[in-house]
Amino acid sequence: MRRALRTLLSLVVVGIIAAYTAGLSAQSGWTTLFDGSTLDGWNPIGDANWELADGAVQADSGSGFLVTPRSYGDFELTLEFWVDEPANSGIFIRCADAQSVNDRNSYEVNIYDTRADQTYRTGGIVHIASPSSVINAGGQWNSYEITARGDRLQVTLNGTQVVDVRDTQFSDGPIALQYGAGVVKFRNVRIRTL
Repeated sequence: MRRALRTLLSLVVVGIIAAYTAGLSAQSGWTTLFDGSTLDGWNPIGDANWELADGAVQADSGSGFLVTPRSYGDFELTLEFWVDEPANSGIFIRCADAQSVNDRNSYEVNIYDTRADQTYRTGGIVHIASPSSVINAGGQWNSYEITARGDRLQVTLNGTQVVDVRDTQFSDGPIALQYGAGVVKFRNVRIRTL
């Protein structure tokens, strides 16, 4: 009886170790850009009042960006964001000019539910692709998965793919988190180069 119990216990331990190792393998290659505790690794531009609070970085006045010092070409980017209804924000990728980020010199994955022209509302890539689904982001935590591989750009919002488009304007550059209006929060920002 004891031998059978030891064997069973050994199998359970081996199973737990295997599951843990598989989980680590699935996480391999990911780099945390923002973990909620520091803004080291981000360059602020503009006058947004970025501050750390409750494991997130947030702003509610001014205007500006947090920009990575490093450029990225092909990657998967995941993050969570919270905005109030009137918020205007976005994730800018492959920025051509890290000192003057805008929707004409980078790809802007928009966060703007109440945009006057709903063509490029939350989930869309401004001037490139409209979101295939209307998903309102205000007042809740949301997730973005953004993939840039060559000329293919894909955006998934809260588990729903909303953009799958090809465009050749920008091939690499820094990533920028925008504050434009309302209340904007970001957390759990991670990237994996492809």
